[in-house]
Amino acid sequence: MPVGLSEPEALLPIAGVRWGIAAAGIKYADRNDLALMEIAPGAATAAVYTRNAFCAAPVTLARQHGEAAATRYLLINSGNANAGTGEPGMMAALDSCAALADVVGCKTEEVLPFSTGVIGELMSVEKIRNALPQAYADLSAGNWLKAARAIMTTDILAKGVSRQIEIGGKTATISGIAKGSGMIRPDMATMLAYVATDADVEPALLQRLLQQAVDYSFNSITVDGDTSTNDACVLVASGQAGIAFASEADAGYGEFAAAVIEVLQFLAQAIIRDGEGATKFITIDVSGGSSKAECRQVAYTVAHSPLVKTALFASDPNWGRILAAVGRAGVEGLGVDKVSIHLGDVRIVCDGGRDASYTEAAGQAVMDEEEITIRIDLGRGSARAQIWTTDLSYDYVKINAEYRS
Repeated sequence: MPVGLSEPEALLPIAGVRWGIAAAGIKYADRNDLALMEIAPGAATAAVYTRNAFCAAPVTLARQHGEAAATRYLLINSGNANAGTGEPGMMAALDSCAALADVVGCKTEEVLPFSTGVIGELMSVEKIRNALPQAYADLSAGNWLKAARAIMTTDILAKGVSRQIEIGGKTATISGIAKGSGMIRPDMATMLAYVATDADVEPALLQRLLQQAVDYSFNSITVDGDTSTNDACVLVASGQAGIAFASEADAGYGEFAAAVIEVLQFLAQAIIRDGEGATKFITIDVSGGSSKAECRQVAYTVAHSPLVKTALFASDPNWGRILAAVGRAGVEGLGVDKVSIHLGDVRIVCDGGRDASYTEAAGQAVMDEEEITIRIDLGRGSARAQIWTTDLSYDYVKINAEYRS
């Protein structure tokens, strides 16, 4: 089961945003696998996408449509990634958008498509077209949790969260959902996420806020080091709360931005807590670096070490694996005698070797926990970075070995 995570009972509606759900039978019969987000006219939309060179057809088309017109609808399917499908995949994505435009009466370029699921299989446009009237008829402001369930693949639980903040006597609401469990690594981290607020945010400012929030959230997680072909995160500002931000200097913007970051960070950590086969939630906190990039380099080297990850699964305080990963992270001129490493509050490494006060029992007590923090101080600067990851279990291998079956 997910580590320290439960499914939300409900999510707060956002004025100007509605969700519709349908069962298209894309991979499984009688399963809701199509989600439609309707965005009110005048809303601002920002998006961040995967950097994978083999990005999926819907990612390419969503980028193009987002630049060509104001977004009115998001069309999301699970069960098929429509990636690695070449020109036929592009036509399938475009035809799906056109089919929705015919149903709702908008322009094709006002639809952004998103897909998640198996790579390399052509999408059935006919299945999507047949389900669109059902999704459109189902549109409701209260369907956030239904949408979170519809976009799941190997996720065990639907992931969602809502926050509210008071600004100038008015309330701004933020709600978000995400899916993701495996093939998780930055360059957007392998996932889909959809977040909306009823605040009014100038479009360029909204895009900058999303980039900042993604850096602190979805670009700070990893399960297995694999970047997907389909990653996307969309942030919508409907502008219906009577709260407006045109610049970062506006009163209350700092508090609002912090709330948005908190929502995305919650969703990112929920993906790790529900990582495929995960039994532990691991925070890797690297400080004392000469740059943030250097700290992240060390953190990801530790997080991606199969030996570290399997030791975490076994609750084995084999601290030498962590030390070795730090040493091979490629930090030029690293002074190992200045590096210190902690498991929780237990210092395991200092002065180039095992801490004199360290005991196996103390290390074991930390490793027995479900949530573990590995703290690494490089002793060479003031920069810091933090990422979140999982252990590597038998179930991770089983889930991915049987993924297409």
